[in-house]
Amino acid sequence: MDLKFNNSRKYVSITVPSKTQTMSPHIKSVDDIVVLGMNLSKFNKLTQFFICVAGVFVFYLIYGYLQELIFSMEGFKPYGWYLTLVQFAFYSIFGLIELQLIQDKRRRIPGKTYMIIAFLTVGTMGLSNTSLGYLNYPTQVIFKCCKLIPVMLGGVFIQGKRYNLADVSAAVCMSLGLIWFTLADSTIAPNFNLTGVMLISLALCADAVIGNVQEKAMKLHSASNSEMVLYSYSIGFVYILLGLSCTSGLGPAVAFCSKNPVRTYGYAFLFSLTGYFGISFVLALIKIFGALLAVTVTTGRKAMTIVLSFIFFAKPFTFQYVWSGLLVVLGIFLNVYSKNMDKIRLPSVYNLINKAMDVKKSRTLAQTV
Repeated sequence: MDLKFNNSRKYVSITVPSKTQTMSPHIKSVDDIVVLGMNLSKFNKLTQFFICVAGVFVFYLIYGYLQELIFSMEGFKPYGWYLTLVQFAFYSIFGLIELQLIQDKRRRIPGKTYMIIAFLTVGTMGLSNTSLGYLNYPTQVIFKCCKLIPVMLGGVFIQGKRYNLADVSAAVCMSLGLIWFTLADSTIAPNFNLTGVMLISLALCADAVIGNVQEKAMKLHSASNSEMVLYSYSIGFVYILLGLSCTSGLGPAVAFCSKNPVRTYGYAFLFSLTGYFGISFVLALIKIFGALLAVTVTTGRKAMTIVLSFIFFAKPFTFQYVWSGLLVVLGIFLNVYSKNMDKIRLPSVYNLINKAMDVKKSRTLAQTV
């Protein structure tokens, strides 16, 4: 803003430059939502939603396939924490590269908040990866699909949110649908282990909290996705490295992976790359639409992961998967409907009955004539 004083006429001229001329990169990026170099702020809400959903489904479906493929390798199951360490290292590198591509590189979220988020991220991903050493993949999904309701409870207690009946119904439908979807496979080859159950339960609790903490921090400080990924995963890397060093779990894992570098580090790189792309779209969903809708989308993605698991890792098929899949679709519809109640007007039962009676009367009159 420029101020010009003229003594002869005694007036003040105030000129306000345009946004693009003077606004700092910090201010310009407050409303910008950039994912993998693509500015989603240029699109409307519906287009943003479909882009984020497509990114989540594509990258996380590949992610799930690679995760099951890695743990199907003979002898790898005890090294879930080391896989998480490698994954966090790749995530930190990817986040650093992406952060260099944006104008504003300043850290906006306080370091103490990142330490909490990193701890929760380690709990979510580390415990989840390690649980696959004790549980089969469908059993793990049974537990992970139940995080919709904890996320809603976290939204109530952490952010003071209130959810309507449609949101609650969506969470219940999707949770029950995915449990039913995976129940058949888990009964065919049950591999329950108390240690694995405890690990995935703790991962579920951390996962239920982290979405709400991330949403609150990103909206409060207007932080970018790349900043969130870089700091949370780099701090988490230090946590895991210290933990593996103290428990003497680092040496055996390095020795095992060095014998099969392509099948371990090669798969881990692709696993981390697709996971990083996926988490970028998840963070965008959280920032734009909130934690509940983001978890609803990722829960629906798990249903597709199970389908791919049946295709690439041969499993028996029953129609129970079809009915449970329809229940998941109903949950997705209820959640989308709850977000667009003002745009979507569903007819009431009374209106449907009246419309049916009118159609019946018109048919009777037509037959009489």
